[in-house]
Amino acid sequence: MSRRTYPPARPPRPARSRRLAPVLLLALLAPAACGRLAGPLSADPGDAADRPAPVATRPGGSAAPTAARDGGAADPTDGRPPGPGDDALGLPDPCALVRKAEAEQLAGRGLDDGRPVGDTCTYTAPVDGPTAQVEVFVGEGAKTYLDTERALGHETRALSGVGDEAYATDDSFFVNASGRWVAVRLVRLNAPEANREPLEALARAVAGRL
Repeated sequence: MSRRTYPPARPPRPARSRRLAPVLLLALLAPAACGRLAGPLSADPGDAADRPAPVATRPGGSAAPTAARDGGAADPTDGRPPGPGDDALGLPDPCALVRKAEAEQLAGRGLDDGRPVGDTCTYTAPVDGPTAQVEVFVGEGAKTYLDTERALGHETRALSGVGDEAYATDDSFFVNASGRWVAVRLVRLNAPEANREPLEALARAVAGRL
């Protein structure tokens, strides 16, 4: 009768090995867990473009952006008064350059009060009388008027000793003083030669006010 054989029994593991197994498992899982916990708290480079630009606080509590918004250039005049070249010429009041009494003398009759429109002033005769009108232009409009007269071939004569430079036609005069142009146009139904001396006299008066 044969005898049954059995494999040798494995020796039991030491108690110390059983205690180390959970410790090793925790050690392996700890870095991954820490990475998941640190992710939302760490800075994400992809979020930088979606965040608003930093804002600096000016004295008094007002906020000013430290960089230009929407990719535009920063405004160099932000928060400062305009410099001396921003509005250096300061155009005069056209109705003050040629007063109503002077316009009436030039027109040879009474006129309504001057009507200022932009850089112009117009004195017009009442509708129940003879036609007469005096128009005053200052700034670029006056210089453009002179250029147009020359382009049309109208004769312009120089007026000596009036402003920095001055010219006259049969019904108008043009004065430049301190870089500011003024033009005056007369509408009157009379002989042009009769208006020559009154126009030159008024040109000298206007040049003295610039």
